[in-house]
Amino acid sequence: MQPIVKREGLKRSRFHAKRKEVLATLPKYEARAVARFVRISPRKARAVINSIRGKNVSEAYTILEFSPKKAARLVYNVLKSAVANATNNFGLSEDNLYIAECYVNDGPRMKRVWPRGRGRADIIQKRMSHITVVVRDREKENAK
Repeated sequence: MQPIVKREGLKRSRFHAKRKEVLATLPKYEARAVARFVRISPRKARAVINSIRGKNVSEAYTILEFSPKKAARLVYNVLKSAVANATNNFGLSEDNLYIAECYVNDGPRMKRVWPRGRGRADIIQKRMSHITVVVRDREKENAK
């Protein structure tokens, strides 16, 4: 939830500078990590992402650790990065963190030719994903 900053006749650049100053003074209680251009189909990655959404970080780690899917290893790394961002950049405690948002978006597709009979060709699309994980601090979120 963003605070409302009134424009009050300011030029656009001054308004945005003022808005950034206000946002910088707010307490931080969320951190994110994004892995882009990951070579896995978004459909396969979403199955893993849906299993950890809303869970505590420690619980999500165990789910991902024991999942046999390739996407679990990739999501584990993104989650680890988001937790590191939260602890190092914003000073949040790892014990209070939970996964507030996590989603997988389509990336670009590599197109490859697959020869078929009678001189024809099919196009194989090798899909990529952008994996995003957002973690929040439960205590600081409830305190605001």
